[in-house]
Amino acid sequence: MGQKRTLSGWLTNRYLLIIRSEENFAEKRTLTFNYARVILILTIGFFITLGLSVYMVTNILEQWLDPRHAQMMANRRVIDLSMRIDSLETAAASKDRYIQNIKLILDGADSIYVGGESSQVSPQNYTGDEVFSQTINPVDSQFRAEFENEDLGLINLVSEGTDEIRDMYLFPPVTGLISGLYDPANDHFGLDIVAKENEPIKAVADGVVVFSSWTLDGGYVIGIQHRGNLLSLYKHNSEILKNVGSFVSGGEIIAIIGNTGELTTGPHLHLELWFKGNPVDPEDFFTF
Repeated sequence: MGQKRTLSGWLTNRYLLIIRSEENFAEKRTLTFNYARVILILTIGFFITLGLSVYMVTNILEQWLDPRHAQMMANRRVIDLSMRIDSLETAAASKDRYIQNIKLILDGADSIYVGGESSQVSPQNYTGDEVFSQTINPVDSQFRAEFENEDLGLINLVSEGTDEIRDMYLFPPVTGLISGLYDPANDHFGLDIVAKENEPIKAVADGVVVFSSWTLDGGYVIGIQHRGNLLSLYKHNSEILKNVGSFVSGGEIIAIIGNTGELTTGPHLHLELWFKGNPVDPEDFFTF
């Protein structure tokens, strides 16, 4: 009796495939194989074909054969664009409120806060008595009236709170001569520095540009918000080199000195520093 063949023997038994010429039976090629290798190759080919078929059905053929595909893709794009627009509107509204608040400071008006959100008062319609009568309780109003009636002038705002500014490394915005001192009693909340014509003005520290526009009094004005609730303003520029929303590094050129605006008597830089909403004397932090 012949030897009984097992499955493993059948799979691993090697065969020789000889390819000959039909004319003269000359040997052209020989191939050695076994059934295990053939089954493995067929299995791999099956899965590759299956994967390509699934990909074509779910991606390529769907675009060609499914009439709803274009509408579904359009709906997805509309939803994505709507979400982006909502986010941009929220960010733009927040930025507009902040910029309007800066404009009020530049125009000499006050910012009032209601319900934790900034509510601006138009400079054209601004009347201090009307606004504060609606937003300040009677006790605060009485204290304000008593304070204003006393001949105290403005409090010197360079106090212990400005130690946070002293801990920051500040760059002098320009090199020149001081022609106008910080005098809050006469509504002069900064320094006037005279420098060479077309002298570049530099940012005093890292920050984000929150105001970059023209004002009637200050001409071309740029404002930068720094860390620690510090705001720097640069007025009377001949040219502004940064836009709102731009991040600037300390010492980076942001404008060119000029003589723009009504409240100017010649080419110079009017520099203001505002710390936590109050003006401070820049001369305490810079050597020009």
